[in-house]
Amino acid sequence: MRTGPKIAPGWEAPLGPVPTGEGVHFSVTSAHATRMELCLFDPEGQETRADLQPGPGHVWSGHALGIRPGQRYGFRAHGPYQPEAGHRFNPAKLLLDPYARAVEGPMIWSEALTGDAGGFADPRDSAAVAPRGIVTPILPDYDGARPHTPWSETVIYEAHVKGLTAARPDLAAPGTLSALADPAMLEHLRTLGVTAIELLPVHAFLTDGFLVARNLTNYWGYQTLNFFAPHPAYLAGQGPEAFRETVRAFHAAGIEVILDVVYNHTCEADAGGPTLSFRGLDNARYYRLLPGGAYDNVTGTGNALDCDSPPVQRLILDSLRYWVTKMGVDGFRFDLGATLGRTATGFSARAGLFDALCQDPVLRRVKLIAEPWDIGPGGYRLGGFPHPFAEWNDRFRDTARQFWRGDDGVAPALADALTGSAGIFDRAGRPATASVNFVTAHDGFTLADLTAYAERQNAANGEDGRDGHAANYSQALGGAGPQADPATRALRRRRMINLLATLLTAQGTPMLLAGDELGNSQGGNNNTYAQDNPTGWVDWAADPDLRETVAALTALRRTLPVLRQTAFLHGKHDANGQPDLTWWHEAGRAMQSADWEVPDLRHLILHLRRAATAPPSAAPMTPVLLILNAGPTLTARLPPGAWSIAFSSADEPHGPVDTPCTLPAASTTLLLQKR
Repeated sequence: MRTGPKIAPGWEAPLGPVPTGEGVHFSVTSAHATRMELCLFDPEGQETRADLQPGPGHVWSGHALGIRPGQRYGFRAHGPYQPEAGHRFNPAKLLLDPYARAVEGPMIWSEALTGDAGGFADPRDSAAVAPRGIVTPILPDYDGARPHTPWSETVIYEAHVKGLTAARPDLAAPGTLSALADPAMLEHLRTLGVTAIELLPVHAFLTDGFLVARNLTNYWGYQTLNFFAPHPAYLAGQGPEAFRETVRAFHAAGIEVILDVVYNHTCEADAGGPTLSFRGLDNARYYRLLPGGAYDNVTGTGNALDCDSPPVQRLILDSLRYWVTKMGVDGFRFDLGATLGRTATGFSARAGLFDALCQDPVLRRVKLIAEPWDIGPGGYRLGGFPHPFAEWNDRFRDTARQFWRGDDGVAPALADALTGSAGIFDRAGRPATASVNFVTAHDGFTLADLTAYAERQNAANGEDGRDGHAANYSQALGGAGPQADPATRALRRRRMINLLATLLTAQGTPMLLAGDELGNSQGGNNNTYAQDNPTGWVDWAADPDLRETVAALTALRRTLPVLRQTAFLHGKHDANGQPDLTWWHEAGRAMQSADWEVPDLRHLILHLRRAATAPPSAAPMTPVLLILNAGPTLTARLPPGAWSIAFSSADEPHGPVDTPCTLPAASTTLLLQKR
């Protein structure tokens, strides 16, 4: 081993690599290590080591003189290997700095990364196959103009960097950030009416061993290796500043950028998984452990980060601020967000991490969205997150699918969902926009597959079809799979439009899945996490005309504030004696309690006005009548007034209508009321 660089005394903060002009300051935290080595690699891959020194706050640091940006590095941590006590130190394993801003090297599992050898430290040196950090220059703060789109005007588009771009023929460098920010892509999103793109994980991630054994890859990216570095494959050889230039392009198009972030677990998996970073640096401080040292697997991935631990909280907060202040990001969707609120006594809306997020002067001003569950005890927490969090509302997804499939007894639940799920979210001063509504997401069937498959088709994942959701509330209209029959294709298309119309006319914040506006299919695979191929990529030629319907619906939502109010509507009367919400019976009267108890209620008629709680000085809103008819042809007497059709999934002509009026079977109709 060659002699390492000269190391001058370091300091406690900030953590991570900091170029100084004289060299680079390195610091990492570990409460239980007995020795910490800084490992530097030259262009030929030769390693040199130097000791860092312990200091206050369990921080190991040193100022490596003569080092410059571009330096490849890692750590080796010494300490006890006592799994039963939570300690898994193994200096044979090269460890990635949790605060590295750039990463290179294999992003794939290898046997030599294994930390445990039957209860003992695995002696194989991992340097040849372990990812390494790259020292990068300090980025200035992001200075671009941000859209700052209000929640009430937000339309989210969930997408995968590669999946959205890989199969589009007119893009250069498909599958990369530069393709994502191509003017043609931005114009597509602008025309669609999207105000925010929510990207599946872009943090550096690893492909797991079980996927390597099946010749598959970690396509979605929910196995995070590092929470600061962008995934190298998306950068296509560029530095991390390429990510913020992508953000700048989206901002110039008026579109916010939201990141799907995975702070609930890491790619190190269970005790048999790789030792890459956190496990080797201080397993007992980073992970939730059970008595005896086993991992508390509340995420289903083998481990869970201990978000009640100060080092983990610091890591998460520092990471989030970095992506906001340096990269220009506008918000975050927290995967398995219930894990972030787990304390020693269970989930709490007042968990330390939540309190820190909600009062942080940087982070409380961006969009925060929780996936409000994990798989641990008491892990389903829909409605349980504090303001200013919004939450993915899976009940909206399920009830919308069931209603349009024709299930009995679903109409009352969908009625609540259409008004922002007040029964769940109307508490503690939360707005109606706290409900992030969706009918499809990356995890599950696409919109087209909801109409073409009754059962998941996941054989290609190598898990004997057991993976993915079993309850999809889907329907194979006309038989499973692609169908050439024009009537079947028209029936499926009508179902897709009805689901889209339900989503985009409901109170709350709508989220579209990338490709649904094109009728994209995944062949019935409802869990494409490992399908980095045309199955998981968006098919741009599927049904391009469908995007015109989506654009028309988002335009209606944009021009009709009554569809996107922040106040919950409970049928209260305003100063003029008008209720802000009325559920209407087709006989020409308000719905009564007994009307809701009819099991085969297949339609909903919703009369919407401005919230009764709005101040008198608030701008007036055009009242609307939303009619969802999942049953046969419906004849309905409309509320008093002059009504005209503004949208019909059955292509009914727009314009004035008489009462009673006839509504086609399996249709959505939106009518405007003239003042």
